[in-house]
Amino acid sequence: MPIAAERLTALRTELARRGLDGFVVPLTDEHMSEYVGEYAKRLHWLTGFSGSAGGAVVMADSAAMFTDGRYTLQVRDQVDGSLYEYQSVPETSPTHWLGERAQAGQKIGFDPWYHTRGWVEMTRRTLAARGAELVAVETNPIDTIWADQPRPPLDPIQPHEAEYAGVGLQDKLATTAAAVSRAGADAAVIAALDSVAWFLNIRGTDVACTPVARAFALSFTDGRAELFTEIEKVTPAVRAALGDSVSIHPRDAFATRLAELGAARARVLVDPETTVFAVFEQLEKAGAVIVEGRDPCILPKARKNPVEISGTRSAHVRDGAALTRFLHWLNIEAPKGTVTELDADAKLLSMRQQANLFRDVSFPAITGAGPNGAIVHYRSSPETNRPLKVGELFLIDSGGQYLDGTTDVTRTVAVGSAGAEERDRFTRVLKGHIALATARFPVGTAGRQLDSLARLPLWMAGLDYDHGTGHGVGSYLSVHEGPQRIAKASSDIPLEPGMICSNEPGYYKTGAYGIRIENLVLVQEDKRDGDERAMLGFETLTLAPIDLALVEASLLTPEERDWLNAYHRRVIETLAPLVPDDTRQWLAEATRPL
Repeated sequence: MPIAAERLTALRTELARRGLDGFVVPLTDEHMSEYVGEYAKRLHWLTGFSGSAGGAVVMADSAAMFTDGRYTLQVRDQVDGSLYEYQSVPETSPTHWLGERAQAGQKIGFDPWYHTRGWVEMTRRTLAARGAELVAVETNPIDTIWADQPRPPLDPIQPHEAEYAGVGLQDKLATTAAAVSRAGADAAVIAALDSVAWFLNIRGTDVACTPVARAFALSFTDGRAELFTEIEKVTPAVRAALGDSVSIHPRDAFATRLAELGAARARVLVDPETTVFAVFEQLEKAGAVIVEGRDPCILPKARKNPVEISGTRSAHVRDGAALTRFLHWLNIEAPKGTVTELDADAKLLSMRQQANLFRDVSFPAITGAGPNGAIVHYRSSPETNRPLKVGELFLIDSGGQYLDGTTDVTRTVAVGSAGAEERDRFTRVLKGHIALATARFPVGTAGRQLDSLARLPLWMAGLDYDHGTGHGVGSYLSVHEGPQRIAKASSDIPLEPGMICSNEPGYYKTGAYGIRIENLVLVQEDKRDGDERAMLGFETLTLAPIDLALVEASLLTPEERDWLNAYHRRVIETLAPLVPDDTRQWLAEATRPL
């Protein structure tokens, strides 16, 4: 029996032993993280799906796998369709699916440490209408059957120095305390791992590619804070950096502390989007007054301070030099037919590792050759590893974690020559990229209001792409950072000066090729004479050549051509002093004016 079938059978056996008729398996962890530690990859272990967004529902006689448009192809490659139905989000959801399948009297299990309160309440209502019940489990049934499940890491926490953080701990404690007070609360739960890291100026290695430590924190209106993590992770340097204002407690004492706040009838600020159901349940059962509101760290974290902005500019210069050296190498080696997707990934990593302040990649690189490039969040493996072939496109989406900034960049290149269709599609993607890069918009504009700018050139040809156009990016933190986004159905959070977003329109032809052009951009004030309103715009941070072999110049307006030429001037002027002579000569040709 294949291993996925064995694991599904084992789970069903365990559910039956517990008197459960089904179980919901999310991708996330106790902090509602997008990327999770190895110990929390239950969905991957059970189904084989390795994407960054998805979930599953297992019943006694059926099971379903839920993914969005980014993973339409990947889920079919990784998850056995004879075991799981493929379900597309947002057209459906685990809750909706259960609402159609659950029978009266059935009990559907869920782990209260892995779902939001909103999801639990909605699903309970849906099941109740069917005469079924959503039941919280005390221990996760997958943990019972996962014999070699990794243990949570105990790697040491590191202080994040003020020279990179820009704002010291005491200032963050004070401003967060003031936000808690304004919300009408006595304390706030800080549950998101990147918020804890930002709040206390600490970093860790508990999650691959994201420099965070597994921890919860509490902020109080008097400027104190409490950190809950494994004591073994706390070094003398961390204790010294946190000082007397932050008390340190074992991670497993967090639930007890919530009960104490409840017993004291404290008013506790909790973010329903970043905090799991179990936290709400612990507080409410003990008598606390819940004040629902946004995590007080999220917006200050998104608005980068001057030191963080300077740092990310510097990080992008070093990252751009590494990527440019890689693109030069690729230009020489790829046409030989001996370079594979995994070879390219390893080569770019080796070049980034030579850069100052580099600590890790910011996510597993997406290296898609030919038809693999059409899989939006494809990740090459020994089983799927494909050589780069002349006449095909190669898409590489990658990034680095530097002490002073986080990068994320995508380039699509032609291996040898490219066909007319590929040049047309690439140029339409480029036109959309330029439209967003050059946008001016009034203060108060949200990302969803800008999304169509990047899609219009594709729409005019009856084309589109099934992912967002832009996500927020942290400062030596998460490569996907909220609350700002640029997408069709994103939040109404206005873009503000200091926020960093990606600009990444794309086009994907299933079975043939994928195209994406991604730079990171910084929101900044854009004052001009005659303006009647305060306006904002973008500064492009990423520096790396865009493949001119794929540009159909006749499709560009004079203004678009000017933007591309100006961008390439910046690239060569900034990077030429940082790369070897042979790369410099190649770069001069790669950035030649149109």
